[in-house]
Amino acid sequence: MCEIVIRHAEKTDVAAVHRLFTLPEVIRNTLQVPYPSLQMWEERMHPLPSDQRQLVACIDGQVVGHLAMQVPPRPRRSHTASFGICVDPAFGKRGVASALLGEMIDLCDNWLRVERIELTVFVDNAPAIAVYRKFGFEIEGTGKRYGLRDGEYIDAYYMARMKPH
Repeated sequence: MCEIVIRHAEKTDVAAVHRLFTLPEVIRNTLQVPYPSLQMWEERMHPLPSDQRQLVACIDGQVVGHLAMQVPPRPRRSHTASFGICVDPAFGKRGVASALLGEMIDLCDNWLRVERIELTVFVDNAPAIAVYRKFGFEIEGTGKRYGLRDGEYIDAYYMARMKPH
């Protein structure tokens, strides 16, 4: 099995991240809109806002996953982080999502003073929910008709992980 390398996203990764977000399977389980422009991703990734971190997962030098995390600068929420993640479906079930989540959690727990990591996930995205649970995320509630997908409103779970003490 090929090694998964996790690193900070660089300017040279914009085209590869853009490619991920043109894949219908990726768009389906995110809140992104189909047919994103390369320019939009260039602006989203560089310069990177100071409250964000972006990681990529690479196998054999190819970007196969992306994670964007935000830690709000507001004092009363600066202990939290939220994130979005995607993996190229051609590289599913190889541990890419777990590798990205593991590195993000290490950053949050050991470097950024983050006590709570939050996310939303469509209720029918069983593989994602399983990997989140593996890392200690728990369902805290359900957002009814949370997001539009394929012309229908889909419910989403609110999940969170608290830093163990």
